Amino acid sequence: MAVREILLLGNPKLFEICEPVQETQLDQIKPIIQDLHDTLMAFRQKYNAGRAIAAPQIGAMKRVIYMHIGEPVVFINPILDLKSTEMMELWDDCMSFPELLVKVYRHQRCRINYRDENWEERSMTLEGDFSELLQHEIDHLDGILAVQRAIDPRSFALRSQRHLLNEERKIE
Repeated sequence: MAVREILLLGNPKLFEICEPVQETQLDQIKPIIQDLHDTLMAFRQKYNAGRAIAAPQIGAMKRVIYMHIGEPVVFINPILDLKSTEMMELWDDCMSFPELLVKVYRHQRCRINYRDENWEERSMTLEGDFSELLQHEIDHLDGILAVQRAIDPRSFALRSQRHLLNEERKIE
């Protein structure tokens, strides 16, 4: 399909809550899924980063996430549950503000329930990096950006300054 423009920090659409996908809309979201793939791959080529992208980041206000780590996974209408009480502190990044890092807390473990592109019910238990990643992407579906989850006013840094930052640590 096409590489789409990624909405950047400041665009009011990024703060909108996405609509759930209905089973009757599966054919309508297939082009969105292809655009998410194409856009993610183009971002990777440019920035050498990017594991997943949420539909609202390309202006498609549907509850769809596309992840590609080794193989593609499509999450339709994802819901997180069984969130651990154990938290981790990390420097989060985002395609919607590629030069900015934001220190946030995320759950160490959680489970995601979703439908795949064939409308089959799926569930996945996530830990560490995957847990953090999917929490970040689901936030996009709810109109929440990492900048809104910043731990404190000193939780912002430019990517070029990453070498000066403390690494993530688990919070009990």
